[in-house]
Formats: sequence, C-alpha cells, structure tokens
Amino acid sequence: MAGWTSDSDDSDKFEWDNDGVAEPSSAPAMRNFDSPGPSTLGSNEWINGEVLPTSLIERYVVMGFPKEMVMKSIKEIGHIDADALLELLLTYKALDDDDAGGNNHSTSGCILPVVEDDDDLDFENWDGDDDAGGRESSSDDSGYEDFLREMSERDEKIKSLVNMGFSEDEANEAIIRCGVDADICVLVDSVSASRVAEDCHSRNLSDHQVTDRCFNSFGGRKKARLMEESRKKRKRYGSGGQGNRPSLDGSDEDSMPLPNPMVGFNLPGYSGPSVTRMLSKLDTGPPFFYYENVARAPKGEWAKISRNLFDIQPEFVDSLHLCAAARKRGYIHNLPIENRSPLLPLPPKTIFEAFPHYKKWWPSWDTRTHLNCLQTCVASAKLTDRIQRALVSSSNPPTKSVQKYVMDECKKWNLVWVGKNKVAPLEPDEMEYILGFPRDHTRGVGKTQRYKSLGNSFQVDTVAYHLSVLRRMFPNGVRVLSLFTGIGGGEVALHKLGIHMRVVVSIEIGEASKKIFKSWWDQTQTGTLIEITDVKSLTNDRVASFISQFGGFDLVIGGSPCNNLAGSNRHHRDGLEGKHSALFYDYVRILNFVKSAMGGRRM
Repeated sequence: MAGWTSDSDDSDKFEWDNDGVAEPSSAPAMRNFDSPGPSTLGSNEWINGEVLPTSLIERYVVMGFPKEMVMKSIKEIGHIDADALLELLLTYKALDDDDAGGNNHSTSGCILPVVEDDDDLDFENWDGDDDAGGRESSSDDSGYEDFLREMSERDEKIKSLVNMGFSEDEANEAIIRCGVDADICVLVDSVSASRVAEDCHSRNLSDHQVTDRCFNSFGGRKKARLMEESRKKRKRYGSGGQGNRPSLDGSDEDSMPLPNPMVGFNLPGYSGPSVTRMLSKLDTGPPFFYYENVARAPKGEWAKISRNLFDIQPEFVDSLHLCAAARKRGYIHNLPIENRSPLLPLPPKTIFEAFPHYKKWWPSWDTRTHLNCLQTCVASAKLTDRIQRALVSSSNPPTKSVQKYVMDECKKWNLVWVGKNKVAPLEPDEMEYILGFPRDHTRGVGKTQRYKSLGNSFQVDTVAYHLSVLRRMFPNGVRVLSLFTGIGGGEVALHKLGIHMRVVVSIEIGEASKKIFKSWWDQTQTGTLIEITDVKSLTNDRVASFISQFGGFDLVIGGSPCNNLAGSNRHHRDGLEGKHSALFYDYVRILNFVKSAMGGRRM
C-alpha cells in the first residue's frame, strides 16, 4: 500500500493521533481567566515591580521555549503555578507551529472535550488514521507540499464548524487544542467545552453542575446550550453505535460502523459470539481474493468498496489483538472463516513481551502496554531532545503537565524509553519484529525507505491467520496474482504458513519495495516470480495470457493505496475518487476479469 510521509521538521505540534490503545490522558486544570495576575511588564524584566528570577526563565528556555515566549506567558498568568505556566507555554508553542502566518488567537489552555455519555464518543477508536496523515518525515525534504496540504485540511474543518454555527475563532481554538487530525465530533465537543471552568474536566461533576459552570463561564445561555447540541452533532457527524450489520444497498451509504472490539469474524483465543456467513456459489473461490485497506476511511467508502467486491461484508481487525501494536484494517475476501489457525509461536502481545529490555528505564507513570499504529516515519532527534530537557528540568516524578506533554508525544510517535529521561523511536528491525517480518527484511535500502515501506505493509500474523485456510486446500502450492505487493507481507505470510508459491505475478511501483521483496524472494523461494511495475499496464489481454500460461490463479491478493482514505481529514478526503486510492478500481477490474476467465462472476 502506497503512502505519504509528511509534515515539518518540528514534531512537537500539540495534537492528538491515536490509533487504538492510547487514550487521551487527563489534562491539567485550566487556568482561571478571571483571577488577578501580573499585567504590566517593565524594563529589565520586571513584572509589577518584581524582578523575574533568571533561573526561572532559563528553566523554560532549556526546554526549548523562546525567551520572549516565556516572558509573555509569565506576564499573562504569573509564575507561581508551574503546571499552568507550562501548559500555557505548550499552547503558545502549538500556536507558533500551526499558525506561522501570524494570526492572533487567544490561548485558553488545553482541556479535554467534556463527554457526558461514554458511548457517544469512543476514544479507543478516535484516531487520525493511519498511514498517510499528518506525519513528520524523518528526512529533510518533505515540508512545504505537506504543510500546504495540512493547512488545506485545517481550512476545511474550520469551514465545517462555521457551517455548523460556531465562530471561526472557536473553530481555530478547538483545532489548536485537539489537533488538525481530530474527528469533527471531537472538535464540536471541544468548542462546546472551551470555556468551562478549571475543574469541569473532573468526572465527579454532575450534568447540572457542568451546565451551571458552562452558563457562568460562557456568559450566556447560547453557549450553555452547546453542551446538549454537541451530543446531537456527534451523532450526526460520527460515532454511531457499533455492531449493526451495515446496509449495502445504497440506502444508507454512511452506515458502516466499526465493531468494538475490532476482532473480525474470529481471532485466536477470542471467546466472543461465533460468526457465520453465507456466500453465493458465484462468490466463492477459487479463485480466492483478499483485499485490505485502512479501517477508518471516510464515511461511505467501505460500503462502496464492499459493493464493488460482490457485496461481501468487510472483516475489521485491529492487530493489537495479535501483536504489540495497534493496526486497524478492513479486509474483504471470499476465504472460508472456519478452521483458521494462527502462526506459531504466537507473537508477543505487549511492549514488554516484545522488548523486555526497555522495562529498565520505563517510568511508572507511562502506563502503555501496546504501541499505536506503526507509521511511515518517526520522530526527530529535535523532539526527543526537547522531551529529555523537559524531564531533566522537572521534578521526580515530573509534574502532571510535563507527564502529559511527554505522554502525548510518546503515544503519537511510539517512543520507547532507552535511558534515564531518554526516549527514542523504534528501530526498523523492531518494527519488522512487531509486524511479523523476518529480521533485516527491509535491510539494504535507506532508513527512511525502511520506515516508509514498513508503515505501509501488512501485519503478517493477522494476514496469515486469514490465509491459513489455504494450507489444506492447496497442498501442492498456490498461484498468486499479487497487486500492490509492497514488501511482500502476503507472500511472507504464505511462506510462514508453509504454503509453497508455485508462481507469483507481482505488481509494485515502488523501487525500494520491489528491491526488498525481490531480495527476500531470491533467498527463500523456488517458484516463478514475474514482476510488473504499473498496475495500469496489466491489461486484460496480459492477464489472459498469464491465465493461459499458468492455468489460472488461486489467490488474488492486495491492498490499494490508502493516501486518499487515511489521514487527518477523513470527512473531506477524496476517498476512492482520489488520485492514488482510485487504483482500487484496477484491483476490481483485474479481479473481475480473472473470475470471468476462470468461470466466475462478473466482467
């Protein structure tokens, strides 16, 4: 699956990006806007007649904040409450990063959206998903184009919120607090709660108390009513109930709720209700097919994918149930779902099971047990240095605001603890291990390309569990048509299952991915490999010639590019009509031709 790496070289934007297990941590109390405080800054760094301690200013400067920003923050709220001061500095830093054009926004501190009904908004499924969105490149040449794309997504979300009746300032502040990749329903809640008093985030408050505080701090009934309106808007713009089978007849195109937990039709060791499905005779294999893409695509896209793939119900799986990292994906296939078997030995399912040596330095306040979705790029040394300076300058244990800052970045970038107060991104071989690839599978290309190719790959253990039913059906091996092969996640899964690949016709345009896959094939396989660069060049006549040459295909496997399906702005992406994700229709075209040529359904 092809993907984009993006964003600027400064990775400390104050935003959320959760794909799976990481839930937003509790924010520090919001500062009190009505409390008296310093209001004038004199010469020689005096505030209201008091000389600012040099050590105080230096403490925040070594954490990476400009001196002028520290002075401005102390001018506004004083320096007695260190947590509130750091929170304000982080907010100003986010403004500096996100709004380089110089717009002046009021900074109101960072508070979580007030969620009155737990089932209205599923934080576990709140993510910016996945491979293509809002990411910092590990190289130095990816900034300008991706910056423009993010700004465009930001403008679209502001426009949506304004159309819903919120002001532009409120929309801007919500995006600053929650990040440009936040769901529209989360932004609605954030706007509604933006001026709640400092303790409204406490779950001990009753609805009546929260509403009263909203009324008092907002200064009018209009703002207080937003608390109730936001519930309705959440339901309108996302987070519907889970577990209902989607309607695929076009009557409710948006109705494709993701299950919770995301365990597919069944998983090893899962004791939930059994699932059965009936496929028509024309839809069953051979040829079998297997299609994958990101689960959290824009609304309506999975219903559209399903309609193009014989109205077969998607199987949504989060790989955190099979390994130490989240990876929410949807799969449509016509494989049997009974008598599946996992790869043995079972992979490690927690961070410490996978990497026990990290436990030595892991602080007790970092309660992560799983990593978020492994991305196409990693955090910069600039960010990890900033985190280290913040921890060294703080107390032991760090203040809650420092903990929050560090945990936000650790969750966003999958940082692990490699020393005292020292975090670092995963190495490529560690990502290979979590994703189920052999060690050094991607070695031989640049480090940036290794991260990118792994971030776009299958999770091998998940795919192998689904493909395991082929082992008994094809004891003499399989003939595979592999579309968008990438680094060969499907082929590695078949190899680990002990299924001989008699022939693989591989279509992959990425040079680094082709090099990785070819190297693995030459070292491990004895079958025939035919490589084609562009899926557009695989015409029906050419497919027919392969069917004639090899007697057909037993499996058509692949995951088309997710660039226009994943990322920050799911509600306004182009979806399957986008330049890259439209290649899905070539998968459909080729699959239909194979089925027709082999006596199956549809042209």
